[in-house]
Amino acid sequence: MLVRYLQARVKSFGYAFNGLKILLLTQPHARLHAIATVIVLIAGKILQLGLWEWVAILLCIGMVWMAEALNTALEFLADEVSLEKRDRIGNAKDVAAGGVLITAMISIAVAVIVFRNHLPAFF
Repeated sequence: MLVRYLQARVKSFGYAFNGLKILLLTQPHARLHAIATVIVLIAGKILQLGLWEWVAILLCIGMVWMAEALNTALEFLADEVSLEKRDRIGNAKDVAAGGVLITAMISIAVAVIVFRNHLPAFF
């Protein structure tokens, strides 16, 4: 019984990784988020961010990725319901995209706050 439970958990991780693969392969904005994530992580390492600065940066990165994933999932589901232009489906897609925009803008603001204290010492 425990073995089946563990196998099911491992299988669920496989589905999750497949979802991330689909996200990166189908969504141009996800690829931009990936590039931004790498740049921010490298900058944080070079500038030797403190513990709580890392916490803030990592939370923001996670929020943006989560918002992008949920937006993409909603778009996939909406397109499965109907590919024709429908106002309520369009509104749902726009609201979800707005959620990604909000998290990205807040994340940029947090990055500016975190990195501004480190940049003068770097130059």
